[in-house]
Amino acid sequence: MSKVALKKYLNTLQKGEIIEMVLDLYDARKEAKEYLEYFMNPDEKKKLKEYKTIIQNEFFPKRGDGKCRFSVCRKAIADFRKLHPSPENLADLMLYLVENACEAADSWGDLSESFYDSTESNFEATMKYITKNGLLPKFQKRIETALKNTESSGYGFCDAMPDIYEEYAKNQ
Repeated sequence: MSKVALKKYLNTLQKGEIIEMVLDLYDARKEAKEYLEYFMNPDEKKKLKEYKTIIQNEFFPKRGDGKCRFSVCRKAIADFRKLHPSPENLADLMLYLVENACEAADSWGDLSESFYDSTESNFEATMKYITKNGLLPKFQKRIETALKNTESSGYGFCDAMPDIYEEYAKNQ
């Protein structure tokens, strides 16, 4: 159904029917519940912290070994993006994924090539977003620290990451 069709349908309903529909949606879908709770009480810093915890647990959980599932991390970023956070907070979360991946690469040594490829592609998306929104000065130190964590890594990772950084930073 298109937004236009939905809007047309909603205009035919009474206020009570719309309230009932929203309450049903709230009960039926976890995502809708989260969105509506955030809409009523938009505590962006709290949500940012929740999503950072999801990412951190993929790499450095309190117990056991990290699973390093980039799909889980990308979903956390996508879900946070749906809440329409400030560009600064979205960039913060995107960079947090890269920081954790670089720290994991430094801590654990030689990892799979796909791990490095995923980190590089996420870093490129992060740098693109940061530079597009003029946020490089705010995140400069964190980026440099993450890049330092790549120096002892394999698969050309220690060369690719600074190259990505330079590609975007040179235009700032």
